[in-house]
Amino acid sequence: MAKPLMAKATAVWLVDNTTISFKQIADFVGMHELEVQGIADGDVAAGVKGFDPVANNQLTQEEIDNAQGNPLHRLKLKFNAAAAGEEKRRGPRYTPLSKRQDRPNSILWLVKFHPELSDGQIAKLVGTTKPTIQSIRERTHWNISNMQPIDPVALGLCKQSELDSVVQKAAAKKAAEGGVMSDDERRKLVSTEQSLEMDAEPKIPSAIEGLETFTLGDAPEKKEEEPVLDADSFFNLPAGNDDEDEEEDPKF
Repeated sequence: MAKPLMAKATAVWLVDNTTISFKQIADFVGMHELEVQGIADGDVAAGVKGFDPVANNQLTQEEIDNAQGNPLHRLKLKFNAAAAGEEKRRGPRYTPLSKRQDRPNSILWLVKFHPELSDGQIAKLVGTTKPTIQSIRERTHWNISNMQPIDPVALGLCKQSELDSVVQKAAAKKAAEGGVMSDDERRKLVSTEQSLEMDAEPKIPSAIEGLETFTLGDAPEKKEEEPVLDADSFFNLPAGNDDEDEEEDPKF
């Protein structure tokens, strides 16, 4: 449920100018009921000037009257068309000074492991500029030799849900363009949770020794059995006359 602007100041005004219950005010402004009671007692928000939600187009007088007549009525914030979309962040993300030195490492990680992301998506994700991203892509950055790819989520530059959302958008765009993705690219273009749940795809061997294909009904031809050769057969002389062998052999 959307909350009003200047919630504490709005609660001060409602406590001072209406008979709405503390529970109703607390639900409307997003505070605890005891905090609203503390405002009434003067222990909380001392010195805070009340902020009129009717004059500032956040509540109608009719809505206040309904809440005063019915303790179970929940106040509803008035719709303001001019404020639609204001909760969305515009422009590049602000990066604290303590983390700006790690930003190039996160850009290098995104460029290396998610090349499908555009420069605009990376710039919005970690709060950088397109020239910086381009210099890292082309490895012309002044400190490229000392940079190490580090996950921007681990560095605290963005949330995992934000990274997953951007990656899924890149996947949908590539699928719409009809691009063919490899297994590695498919794993990169899904969220972290989906990637961890995916099973490794079995690989079919390109060749299997000894596997012969034949048509159904045909039996493979049986090879003729070759005689087993004995090593002694190579040294046996052909049978001849024993007398001649004895005469030729001087030992006998």
